Amino acid sequence: MTAIELAAIASAAVPGLNVTAFGPEPDDAADFSSALLVDSENRRWRVRSPKHVEASARLETERQVLKAFSPAIRAELPFLLPTVAGTVRQGELITFVYSHIAGKPESIEELSSGGPALALEIGAAIAAIHDLPQELVTRADLPSYTANEFRQRKLNELDQAATTGKIPPSLLLRWEHAMEDVALWRFNASVVHGDLHEDNILLDGPRVTAVMGWTDLRVGDPADDFAWLVAINDPAFVDTVMQAYAAARHETPDPHLLRRAALSAEFALAQWLVKGVAADSARMVADAQGMLATLKADIDTHGGQPISTEPAPLVEVPAAEGPAAEVQSGTRDDAATGTIPVVKPAGTGNDAATGTIPAAEPAETPAAEPAETKAGDRPASGSAEDVDTTALKVIPLKTPPGS
Repeated sequence: MTAIELAAIASAAVPGLNVTAFGPEPDDAADFSSALLVDSENRRWRVRSPKHVEASARLETERQVLKAFSPAIRAELPFLLPTVAGTVRQGELITFVYSHIAGKPESIEELSSGGPALALEIGAAIAAIHDLPQELVTRADLPSYTANEFRQRKLNELDQAATTGKIPPSLLLRWEHAMEDVALWRFNASVVHGDLHEDNILLDGPRVTAVMGWTDLRVGDPADDFAWLVAINDPAFVDTVMQAYAAARHETPDPHLLRRAALSAEFALAQWLVKGVAADSARMVADAQGMLATLKADIDTHGGQPISTEPAPLVEVPAAEGPAAEVQSGTRDDAATGTIPVVKPAGTGNDAATGTIPAAEPAETPAAEPAETKAGDRPASGSAEDVDTTALKVIPLKTPPGS
């Protein structure tokens, strides 16, 4: 769906909305069409239209999640949350319009150049999410896992991925070794965003203004919200994020959090492959296989970041040949930095620029019953903000008759 079509839908969802400019918005392109809108009063709006029933159910879940954030909880967060301004039903799918918040997402490269001030902001924001009361999740009937339940779930997903026959055996063995390392999985479960990456973090300079994309909220492994950080080629930046996170948390983070984050980043490629097989998408499967081959070649060359507390089993790896042996451009020397290269499936939001990794969607996530078509209350207008409309298409305002 094009941005102009989304603008028309938004106008129907929010009474009185007069769109004057619009443009595409980064999102999970396999699941949603999204656009950024600007109205005649210079206010911003975000519209998300699901491409299939499962994506529509995720938006319904997000609406329930956002309702669960009471004004008191919102006031304690160091960032803002989106607000649903209106909805439109189109058959089995429901398009959502959100009042937009100041700020914009940045690429991984831009984040890493943000310096210590931005790293401190990001660490504090993630800590605030993980310190949310778990009752917020359980009351909304969202998934909740203990550490052992979460580990078992990963093992089940690994078995499912292995049945595709399309994953290099050395990667399967590497992941299985980590998932069976009981010491690695001794952590206290917390509230987890579940889809945290650079596209869902809005920035205004070195300040985090909002966190978006609350479709996968759950109680589980806090490491999942750090998986995207392995794409940042700046150990000092990551260290500062972790220090800020540890300082802001109400409890001490477990010592193996970043190991599990690296495992989550790698294993996301297998999850993407399984999703492609289930969808019978040859393109998704080919993309996943290509990135798995790149990951394997890089690990064979540099060893990869440790993802277990115990030494990995010795595997005889044949010498890599040809293009598959080349390390992906822009990745760093793992042996020197302790970080791993991240490859991201095509088809997710802003694929070429950001390096986002799709998070696993819990199978137990309930799909809320679609609500009746209606427009929500329009948020009170605030002061107009400066809007960069360079990349937006402007719609000439029509002069009312008799004016």
